[in-house]
Amino acid sequence: MTMSKSVNIFIDGASRGNPGPSGIGIVFCDDQNNIVKKLFKFIGNATNNVAEYSALIYAMQEALIDRYDDVKVKSDSELLTKQLTGEYKVKNDNLRPYYDMFQHIARGFDKVEVISVDRENNSIADKLANKAIDSRFDSSLKIE
Repeated sequence: MTMSKSVNIFIDGASRGNPGPSGIGIVFCDDQNNIVKKLFKFIGNATNNVAEYSALIYAMQEALIDRYDDVKVKSDSELLTKQLTGEYKVKNDNLRPYYDMFQHIARGFDKVEVISVDRENNSIADKLANKAIDSRFDSSLKIE
């Protein structure tokens, strides 16, 4: 039996203006919480919630590319985490496509958990999301 390849992914989306210039930040960590990879991207004008969901989708796609089996997504967005765990319904039509994409991508993994974390425990992803907004003339996905 092969070992399951697992990852903790911290995600954050930021918007200056809500809606306004927005960015996403993503941090991949191993089981010992060592940083494996950092990503950030300017996503144009969006609401904060769209930025949070965009970070989620990019993180899930990257986890598929890297062939992880077991994914723990950690976010400080109460709305996103409670929608993904089924505690809240998705009422906003702008968020529905992202929610549906997440449900679809999640089928590519053996296990997906969505975990709410305090803002203080998500500072690296937050800094990356803001770094993405600061680099707003470049919308390519950056990997560190």
